[in-house]
Amino acid sequence: MKRILFPTDFSETATNAFVHALEFANRIDGELILLHAFDLPVFDSQYFPENYMLIYESVELTQFEVFKDELPKLHAIAQQRNLENIKMTHRLMDGNLLYTIERAIEEDQIDYIVMGTEGEKSWTELFLGTNTTTVISDVRIPVLSVPLEAKYKSIKNIGFTTRFRPKDKAALKDVVEIAKKMKAKIKCLYVKTDTSDVSKETIKKWEEEFAGEPVEFTVVFSEEVKESILDFILFKDVDILAMLTYKRNFFENLFHHSLTKDCAAHWDLPILVIPIQ
Repeated sequence: MKRILFPTDFSETATNAFVHALEFANRIDGELILLHAFDLPVFDSQYFPENYMLIYESVELTQFEVFKDELPKLHAIAQQRNLENIKMTHRLMDGNLLYTIERAIEEDQIDYIVMGTEGEKSWTELFLGTNTTTVISDVRIPVLSVPLEAKYKSIKNIGFTTRFRPKDKAALKDVVEIAKKMKAKIKCLYVKTDTSDVSKETIKKWEEEFAGEPVEFTVVFSEEVKESILDFILFKDVDILAMLTYKRNFFENLFHHSLTKDCAAHWDLPILVIPIQ
């Protein structure tokens, strides 16, 4: 059974992502580990060493009360969607988000992370400095990032951007397993520019290797990589876009602010970010 970590601050964004996490767990036979992390205030304990533990305990108790009050709401959502059978465990941890996530990954043997991200601004910042950025950059397991505008719908088509590299193939095979459980199809896109070095023979070999799988390949000749990906999402009715983390500057270019303003209304779908090992 796959283990899915769901970090939450109980915000509207997180609650929306929780529905995706529930459905994802249901489709891939997974279980959820709900994580609420909180930072303790920083004090110089030499000035009031006797009170430091009281402050710590007070903050921890406050966070525990929030945790205790909010969890029944999430369980109610699961019940409303007839998914109360999904196994859920809970973790309340002190420390910054990345530290607690990395610790949970190791201790709970996590396979996937599902996180929420907010609106138009977050598409610019998704790979450029938010909490999600930090997690995506540093953890070595797939992260499903869910924008607030992405209301859950049944997954029929999974987009997959590729450069036809060996590591892309390994990632695609993992996505194929997810697609089979979801009874979805995978739409692969390669944007071939004037400087692209992928041969027709390589593409043909991939097509032959995945001939028996629910995978189709599309090659687009264009110098406008970002716009081509957006068009692909729209014309292929992509419900989730799977992308590999190559270099940070690739994503800086992809989600540059000017493009985000033009197409923010269309970037309302979850993105499964798969780290290159």
